[in-house]
Amino acid sequence: MAMAAVGVGGAVASLLPQRRRRGGTVTWSGAAACSGRRRASVAVRASYEAGVGVMATKVGMMTYFEPETGKPVPVTVVGFREGGNVVTQVKTAATDGYDAVQVGYHGVREDKLTRPELGHLGKAGAPPLKHLQEFRLTAVDSFEPGQPLDFADLFKEGDLIDVSGNTIGKGFQGGIKRHNFKRGLMTHGSKSHRQLGSIGAGTTPGRVYKGKKMPGRMGGTKTKIRKLKIVKIDNDLRVLMIKGAVPGKPGNLLRITPAKIVGKNIPKN
Repeated sequence: MAMAAVGVGGAVASLLPQRRRRGGTVTWSGAAACSGRRRASVAVRASYEAGVGVMATKVGMMTYFEPETGKPVPVTVVGFREGGNVVTQVKTAATDGYDAVQVGYHGVREDKLTRPELGHLGKAGAPPLKHLQEFRLTAVDSFEPGQPLDFADLFKEGDLIDVSGNTIGKGFQGGIKRHNFKRGLMTHGSKSHRQLGSIGAGTTPGRVYKGKKMPGRMGGTKTKIRKLKIVKIDNDLRVLMIKGAVPGKPGNLLRITPAKIVGKNIPKN
């Protein structure tokens, strides 16, 4: 009887209405659709920026002394390469399905780019640029292709910003450096100094769990540092001084956007 029940269950399951996905919305066909039952549609929410940002280049770190108090502040100096930031494309919901501004940065020679890249930039009236990034916004009415973006117009001293970039690659590292593990004894006959140690049990579970902290490649990943303060803007040298450290080494490409602050530029709901 048990085998018969399983057989009947399998046959009934094959007759049930199949679920179909169309454009991210879950729909049902057959009897379920006729009965009026509907599944909730799958909504995909994208992450919008608090405002258009710019790309920049990390110069290095230094100590900045506040003019009023003389207090030393560790700052990262961020500069802008020749060519600056230029709007290369404006994407709208009508043409591309979402609103975004594509920005180009770092002017280069034409022979450094491919013909499709040169054609794309030439269509916007922009010079040859090495880097292209998008900033997804809620409204793009105030932007047009070929429009230059000046950091002095977008930011002012005291503003909070989000800075993202690739961290310094450390290569393949052990557990002590990568995960701050404690080393073993260096005396009393110990032969386990910097080894990882046990990574699991025996027959049960008989495997190593996923996500186990083990030696591996360290660094070289995209990281965002949030809510950093702009200490100084030097228009003559065309540099920003940002309090604290930012990802990467000198010469690294950075993405700077206004910081997302709930209740200020992001609604609470």
